[in-house]
Amino acid sequence: MWYETSLTKILNIRLPIIQAGMAGGPTTPELVATVSNQGGLGTLGAGYMTPEDMRKAIHNIRLLTDQPFAVNLFIPETVKLEEQKVLEMRHTLQPFYDELGIEQPKLPTEWGGQFQQQMEVIIEEKVPVFSFTFGTLDHHWIEKLKVNGTIVIGTATTVKEAKLLEEIKVDAIVAQGSEAGGHRGTFACQAEDAMIGTMALVPQMVDAVNVPVIAAGGIMDGRGLIACLSLGASGVQMGTVFLPAIESGANPLYKKSLMEATEEETTVTIKFSGKAARGLKNAYIERLSDVPNVQVPDYPIQNALTQPLRKEAANQRKGEWLSMWAGQGLRLAQSESAEQIIQRVMGQASQTVQKLKNIEKD
Repeated sequence: MWYETSLTKILNIRLPIIQAGMAGGPTTPELVATVSNQGGLGTLGAGYMTPEDMRKAIHNIRLLTDQPFAVNLFIPETVKLEEQKVLEMRHTLQPFYDELGIEQPKLPTEWGGQFQQQMEVIIEEKVPVFSFTFGTLDHHWIEKLKVNGTIVIGTATTVKEAKLLEEIKVDAIVAQGSEAGGHRGTFACQAEDAMIGTMALVPQMVDAVNVPVIAAGGIMDGRGLIACLSLGASGVQMGTVFLPAIESGANPLYKKSLMEATEEETTVTIKFSGKAARGLKNAYIERLSDVPNVQVPDYPIQNALTQPLRKEAANQRKGEWLSMWAGQGLRLAQSESAEQIIQRVMGQASQTVQKLKNIEKD
């Protein structure tokens, strides 16, 4: 069948669809397991999870499916703490905290300390597929994962990054186009220099590396799936389409905003986390943009400064202050189950294949 690719064979899945590992709550065990049960690859976005919570979620996923699934983590970055930037940002954020009636957080004394413990969970639990973003993975982790038979997937936003990932012997590479929602996976250049659209990025990456390429960014239906396969991708990774799903753990305000938004209403901002990410425009971004000469601390410092604000804003139903990551294919989002999403996408894809065959006959 047309949907059998080198990626489906490597991952031992039926369909060339990966549900993106969206950290922060959307990827519940129910969502991950449903996607996997439908023949795709569900992914637990574990970047912000404690090792204990990761292990519990993995166990819950295994109770719900016997199919392959993935766990996604963030590669730790070198943290440069610039005290003046932090002080200025605390001053800028204080009105938000005052309005919410909570205190600003104390910053951690260590950064990225739990990554090793998170990786140990991945190894101990013998997770079928491990994916990562924000960088490359040390060789000793790659070796341990390979011993377990774990398939390893990295994320690249340029051909240069894809080649670096191939050098460390990943099994497949996500080509993250500029249309994609959430944080940019850029690690070998500045984010603004890596805003290459999916249509342009995928074929260049396919020609440059010898491992399967997974297209990501703006793919919301079967037409997008077939388009990416025609560009040489071996599969697609879809995130935004699963955010409004019934099984998604995204905040109800978040889901509602996604369903009402259009492709014109996303922007790439560093205001929430210190790292470039595509999400819905809102009052928080606008207010910080109106502050003259505001300097945003790097990720993950800014992320730590705003995390309690975003959490309390959700509790108080202040959706205008939430980080609502979303790709540019918003008009195609639907509120339905993950099972219905997979079936709809595959149905559209099959119809598209048939249309192309009919064109060929004409």
